[in-house]
Amino acid sequence: MKLKYPFVTEKAMMMMERDHTLQFLVNRDATKGEISREIEKTFDKKVTAVRTLMTTKGEKKAIVSFEDEKAAEEILSRLGIV
Repeated sequence: MKLKYPFVTEKAMMMMERDHTLQFLVNRDATKGEISREIEKTFDKKVTAVRTLMTTKGEKKAIVSFEDEKAAEEILSRLGIV
Protein backbone atom coordinates (compact mmCIF):
# COMPACT_ATOMS: atom_id res chain seq x y z
CA MET A 1 0.00 0.00 0.00
CA LYS A 2 1.60 3.22 -1.18
CA LEU A 3 -1.06 5.57 0.24
CA LYS A 4 -0.87 6.40 3.94
CA TYR A 5 -3.78 8.80 4.53
CA PRO A 6 -5.45 11.95 3.14
CA PHE A 7 -3.71 15.19 4.06
CA VAL A 8 -6.50 17.54 5.13
CA THR A 9 -5.70 21.13 6.05
CA GLU A 10 -7.44 24.41 5.43
CA LYS A 11 -5.28 24.99 2.35
CA ALA A 12 -5.96 21.46 1.08
CA MET A 13 -9.70 22.03 1.44
CA MET A 14 -9.46 25.30 -0.52
CA MET A 15 -7.55 23.47 -3.28
CA MET A 16 -10.24 20.77 -3.31
CA GLU A 17 -12.98 23.34 -3.81
CA ARG A 18 -11.07 25.44 -6.34
CA ASP A 19 -9.02 22.87 -8.30
CA HIS A 20 -10.88 19.61 -7.52
CA THR A 21 -7.72 18.01 -6.11
CA LEU A 22 -6.93 15.89 -3.07
CA GLN A 23 -3.71 15.58 -1.11
CA PHE A 24 -2.39 12.31 0.29
CA LEU A 25 0.67 11.44 2.29
CA VAL A 26 2.36 8.52 0.55
CA ASN A 27 5.39 6.27 1.03
CA ARG A 28 8.66 7.93 0.09
CA ASP A 29 9.40 5.31 -2.58
CA ALA A 30 5.99 5.64 -4.30
CA THR A 31 6.07 6.74 -7.94
CA LYS A 32 3.42 8.90 -9.61
CA GLY A 33 2.21 5.92 -11.64
CA GLU A 34 1.85 3.73 -8.56
CA ILE A 35 -0.02 6.48 -6.71
CA SER A 36 -2.37 7.01 -9.67
CA ARG A 37 -3.11 3.28 -10.06
CA GLU A 38 -3.74 2.78 -6.35
CA ILE A 39 -6.14 5.73 -6.10
CA GLU A 40 -8.04 4.60 -9.21
CA LYS A 41 -8.26 1.04 -7.86
CA THR A 42 -9.23 2.06 -4.31
CA PHE A 43 -11.74 4.82 -5.06
CA ASP A 44 -12.83 3.89 -8.62
CA LYS A 45 -12.24 7.45 -9.92
CA LYS A 46 -10.19 8.42 -12.99
CA VAL A 47 -7.00 10.35 -12.09
CA THR A 48 -5.77 12.95 -14.59
CA ALA A 49 -2.56 14.14 -12.87
CA VAL A 50 -0.36 13.44 -9.88
CA ARG A 51 2.15 15.94 -8.51
CA THR A 52 4.49 15.00 -5.68
CA LEU A 53 6.59 16.99 -3.25
CA MET A 54 8.55 16.47 -0.05
CA THR A 55 7.29 18.25 3.05
CA THR A 56 9.59 20.01 5.50
CA LYS A 57 9.08 17.04 7.83
CA GLY A 58 10.57 14.67 5.23
CA GLU A 59 7.25 13.11 4.20
CA LYS A 60 6.15 12.70 0.60
CA LYS A 61 2.87 14.34 -0.37
CA ALA A 62 0.89 13.67 -3.56
CA ILE A 63 -1.52 16.20 -5.03
CA VAL A 64 -4.03 14.30 -7.17
CA SER A 65 -6.33 15.78 -9.84
CA PHE A 66 -9.41 13.93 -11.02
CA GLU A 67 -11.32 13.78 -14.31
CA ASP A 68 -14.68 14.21 -12.55
CA GLU A 69 -15.12 17.55 -10.77
CA LYS A 70 -17.07 15.96 -7.90
CA ALA A 71 -14.64 13.05 -7.34
CA ALA A 72 -12.55 14.77 -4.65
CA GLU A 73 -15.58 15.70 -2.55
CA GLU A 74 -17.08 12.24 -2.99
CA ILE A 75 -13.88 10.51 -1.86
CA LEU A 76 -13.57 12.64 1.27
CA SER A 77 -17.25 12.05 1.97
CA ARG A 78 -16.74 8.28 1.67
CA LEU A 79 -13.83 8.50 4.10
CA GLY A 80 -15.98 10.46 6.56
CA ILE A 81 -13.84 13.60 6.46
CA VAL A 82 -16.36 16.00 4.90
